[in-house]
Amino acid sequence: MPIHNKLVRDRIPEIIEATGKKFSTKILNDDEYIKELKTKSFEELNEYINTDNDQDAVEELADLLEIIHAFAECHGATFEDLEKVRQQKAEKRGGFKEKIYLIEVEDD
Repeated sequence: MPIHNKLVRDRIPEIIEATGKKFSTKILNDDEYIKELKTKSFEELNEYINTDNDQDAVEELADLLEIIHAFAECHGATFEDLEKVRQQKAEKRGGFKEKIYLIEVEDD
């Protein structure tokens, strides 16, 4: 039986069960959960980085967004709270729409 040892979406056990396969799971405590969300975020980011078309990129971005929703909840925030902070930062420092690439800044 393959060993996965990774955080999975909530309905994955139900989906596996429907195939008739045997499996085992456990419920993580809060510290384990955040650690595994961090691991999962790197996994999903790597999958996004390795996409080669828009459709796959959007699929992986959706997975990353799901993880960001979970992170926000872990830290006592809603996604709306997170979006508000993002907007404030964008107003103060800008976003990334202009594709500016900083090469160097003169030292004092």
